[in-house]
Amino acid sequence: MASVCIRDVEIAYEEHRYRTPIKFGGVAFDRATLLNVRMTCETATGKRAIGFGSMPLGNVWSFPSRQLSYDQTLGAMRALAERLGQIYANCPDAGHPIELTWTLEPSFFSAADSVSRELALSEPIPRLCTLVTASPFDAALHDAFGKVHGLNCYHTYGPDFLPADLSRFLGSEFVGETLDRYLLPEPVPRLPLYHLVGALDPLNVDDVSQPIGDGLPETLAEWIERDGLTHLKIKLNGDDLNWDVERVKRVDRVAETAQARRGVSRWCYSLDFNERCQNVAYLLEFLDRIRKTAPSAFDRIQYIEQPTARDLTTQKDNPMHEAARIKPVVIDESLIDLESLNLARELGYTGAALKACKGQTQSLLMAAAIQKYGMFRCVQDLTCPGASLIHSAGLAAHIPGVAAIEANARQYMPQANKPWEDRYPTLFRVVDGMVETGVLTGPGLSAVD
Repeated sequence: MASVCIRDVEIAYEEHRYRTPIKFGGVAFDRATLLNVRMTCETATGKRAIGFGSMPLGNVWSFPSRQLSYDQTLGAMRALAERLGQIYANCPDAGHPIELTWTLEPSFFSAADSVSRELALSEPIPRLCTLVTASPFDAALHDAFGKVHGLNCYHTYGPDFLPADLSRFLGSEFVGETLDRYLLPEPVPRLPLYHLVGALDPLNVDDVSQPIGDGLPETLAEWIERDGLTHLKIKLNGDDLNWDVERVKRVDRVAETAQARRGVSRWCYSLDFNERCQNVAYLLEFLDRIRKTAPSAFDRIQYIEQPTARDLTTQKDNPMHEAARIKPVVIDESLIDLESLNLARELGYTGAALKACKGQTQSLLMAAAIQKYGMFRCVQDLTCPGASLIHSAGLAAHIPGVAAIEANARQYMPQANKPWEDRYPTLFRVVDGMVETGVLTGPGLSAVD
């Protein structure tokens, strides 16, 4: 068995400002802290490799709070990162990255509870936030494992490297099944890019009150023209029906004009309410109004993200069956484990969003379950730059059925991508609405730091 032991863990941080704010859950923010992890692993024969993982500490998304400030939630994540580094460094076991992280994961949540008590937080660190903080450690472990064996990670998920079948992680339905059957050994050559249309983002020149003047596009129309976009992710408020309907209609009008100039007739939208809809009736009314007043925009809707609150145990009176018969409805913030996935299925959700920020291990296991259950699947980012985008793109390119990739950092913190662009130019530069994912064949997770 090609096991590894963890020998050393180092962490570092990067701070970045956004070129323009993003609005999430009614809150606008303009900065990001990246957690970078280097992990040294060793085989039984003494061969060593250093793996690299990176992820934004998306505290506004993973630890939303009306009681704690931005600095308090970010500080909690940084304190937790120190604790997680110790947990990984002190791991006594040898094994495959999926086995090691699976074994260690309960201690992540215990550490989060300890940090919450020690910092006297008025709200405890959520499980989702814990997964986000742990994700660059998990990525570094997978990366080191691939590198020490001289292989891309996606060649190490078969029984030669991971002998346990999926029933160990996903239950009796998966007896005899191996993870590699749910993954593509080679990345798909190209994927369309889903461009984010934030609630604060200008659609045309009339919306620009203070030009940024950095040479990048400043309106949706300019982004469409420059990058040849065919996939638009529209952020909505979820608590103002008239605004949400008009926003989609405005985006559609701007897109129609821009696409007509390009001679393009086919493009699509995803809609993200960021859990702000009070109930499913809001979503149904929204869809009905779009269908009646902007049928072309309605036809272009590919799927809808997480319309209501992330805690599905409080949403049993808000089943999604009726809405999901109209368009696929996917969970995002709700997906933290197999139990949450199964609850979502009971409540009528027909898809799930996978994210590298929830960990490579969890993302791969959930990808297997989602495929087995015949659910719609997509991969989304957390405004991931650099190595974290490479990680996210690798997931999207190796999970069958994923239709597109997100890469929001190019819009909001392009400076964080600069050190990586020359190494992977066809991944970081969009042409005809597409990015080249076929280049992600290097050792580990393909991110050579």
